[in-house]
Amino acid sequence: MKALIVIDYTVDFVTGKLPVGEPAIAIEDAIVKLVKQFLNNGDAVVMAVDLHEENDPDHPESKLFPPHNIRGTEGRRLYGKLDELYESRKASIMWMDKTRYSAFHGTGLDAWLTERGIRELHLVGVCTDICILHTAVDAYNKGYHIVVHQPAVASFNAAGHDWALDHFRGTLGAEVIEE
Repeated sequence: MKALIVIDYTVDFVTGKLPVGEPAIAIEDAIVKLVKQFLNNGDAVVMAVDLHEENDPDHPESKLFPPHNIRGTEGRRLYGKLDELYESRKASIMWMDKTRYSAFHGTGLDAWLTERGIRELHLVGVCTDICILHTAVDAYNKGYHIVVHQPAVASFNAAGHDWALDHFRGTLGAEVIEE
């Protein structure tokens, strides 16, 4: 069995408080198509969603980025068609809050995957060179087979996006699907 991990594809990261913008909007259909495909095949789908508290000066990101994905705000909702799909199929999708870049850090993701015998992870969402990268590094260190779907990842840093794709291939041994 395999799992699709959709990372941080929220309003704030697509068009909101910390927007990737057009590159993130452009991957919407690819993400929705993959979620449907995984659900229809009976594979696991996880929404790994960034969670921050309002006015949290102690969080390390507060010095790097403007406030984003604040608990209870519209910006934390999944973006567009993905939100609609999640609302209609949420009984079949795991929602997981995360408070750091990696979907593994401080969450029960590894245990949840292990309980289900899942060793292959497919990664999509934003940002390629931040949260997807850190999730991929942790997955690599935990022995998972990693697949990154290039048409379904984006970043506000084009050079970082390209670097991360090369890093996935060359350093983490990930399979990068280009179509």
